Amino acid sequence: MFYRVSNMPKDGEEGRWFWIGLLGAELWFGFYWVLTQALRWNQVHRLTFKDRLSQRYEKFLPRVDVFVCTADPTIEPPIMVISTVLSAMAYDYPPEKLAIYLSDDAGSDLTFYALLEASKFAKQWIPYCKKFNVQPRSPAAYFVSKSPPHDGGGQSQTSDFLAIKKLYREMEDRIETATMLGRIPEEARLKHEGFSQWDSYSSKRDHDTILKILIDSKDPCSTDIDGSALPTLVYLAREKRPQHFHNFKAGAMNALIRVSSKISNGQIILNLDCDMYSNDPLAVRDALCFFMDEEKSHDIAFVQFPQCFANVTKNDPYSSFMRVITDVEFHGLDGCGGPLYIGTGCFHRRDTLCGREFNQDSKIEWKKHDDHKRQQSVHELEAEVKTLASCTYEQNTQWGNEMGLKYGCPVEDVITGLSIQCKGWKSAYLNPERKAFLGLAPSTLPQVLVQHKRWSEGDFQILLSKYSPAWYAHGRISLGLQLGYCCYCLWAPNCLATLYYSIIPSLCLLKGISLFPQVHTSISFNYSLC
Repeated sequence: MFYRVSNMPKDGEEGRWFWIGLLGAELWFGFYWVLTQALRWNQVHRLTFKDRLSQRYEKFLPRVDVFVCTADPTIEPPIMVISTVLSAMAYDYPPEKLAIYLSDDAGSDLTFYALLEASKFAKQWIPYCKKFNVQPRSPAAYFVSKSPPHDGGGQSQTSDFLAIKKLYREMEDRIETATMLGRIPEEARLKHEGFSQWDSYSSKRDHDTILKILIDSKDPCSTDIDGSALPTLVYLAREKRPQHFHNFKAGAMNALIRVSSKISNGQIILNLDCDMYSNDPLAVRDALCFFMDEEKSHDIAFVQFPQCFANVTKNDPYSSFMRVITDVEFHGLDGCGGPLYIGTGCFHRRDTLCGREFNQDSKIEWKKHDDHKRQQSVHELEAEVKTLASCTYEQNTQWGNEMGLKYGCPVEDVITGLSIQCKGWKSAYLNPERKAFLGLAPSTLPQVLVQHKRWSEGDFQILLSKYSPAWYAHGRISLGLQLGYCCYCLWAPNCLATLYYSIIPSLCLLKGISLFPQVHTSISFNYSLC
């Protein structure tokens, strides 16, 4: 910086404005470096003890609702979606306290057909997973990574493996055939009443609410082949009309929050993208170690796991793993009050998502009797909760503002997490050795650029909004967390200084304009360290 100022060309000399531009870029880099230090100086690394959780609270474990969101059966193939659903259904968790909801924003009967097939396959898959402690419990990932056991597994395990793999391949063929043809087999359509809800279907942007409880854990007949209860499984396609804006994923999540409150009302909500399958059947218990901690759980609003990918090569050419963020910066944010909510792989307390502010009475008494009961039949319940997913339900309410995920921002997850933390809550970050969730990263440069554009644009929009971490969050969250949010919100303007510093020196070199000290001078050593 001293060199840049002391050797500035005089007014009228060639290259003066280039020097001024570089000085501005270097000042910006210095400022941005200060922001990034807030993410590095107070790192917290957490470890859970699930055996202690089981000893103390096994009989009092809370209900958990899992939300899986999909929007397009062409981009997000139904077979991939149901693999994520099946991985969640097979969690090592009491099935009567587990409910999985699939939000289909395309309202596709192909996705519903795939979920219907998955509900049948689950009766075989879940007992198999428990019997042999299968990992991962996404059938697609499992059968790709595993071959028939030959050593130590025994004849029974080998035959069971081949039998369950055969069932999966048959299901996969049926789903992919229907997807390729673009229509459901007539036999399947006539056999299940759920398809009748598509009789009034116009398009994915114009249809009634479609809701079907495929498995009801309270129904004594909903069991697997071993006679054990199955988790609740629900399909939802919220109502859409051309004249009503649907608010993308945030709108889908808010509809799920309302609908699930009447069906299962889990105190804990897990949010998953449809391509982000569960890689660890104990991940739920990991998260509950934070929510049920006797001393420090009262102010934890959500527990965020890192976003990891199964299709990234060793060299990771597009930096999809974002290792600096997941392995360094989020641990630093955890030391300042908690990481960002990144939209997937996150466990929430339901009441914080619904707008509850933190106070000293926020601790949940987990050992209290669970009094969630319902008197209606499944058909009565379906008819009742459909109105909660209508496109007019949120009119003149606080949904999308003070309740649920916030609307009007491309990164609805980040701004929602920030608003929760500004209400006095904290979050926790857990990055276990065995990754809890694995997904699919963008595989081409255009896909990566589109994704980063959305993130950068959305984060910068937060900076300029009324929820800006620069002023709205001041005094509501710690200074370190405030600086951490600003670091991400300034991704977009940071590119201007980066582009200038990348392009201008090369152009000046072609014109013979010197911008940096000569190699033999002492100050050039400082530049070599930068």
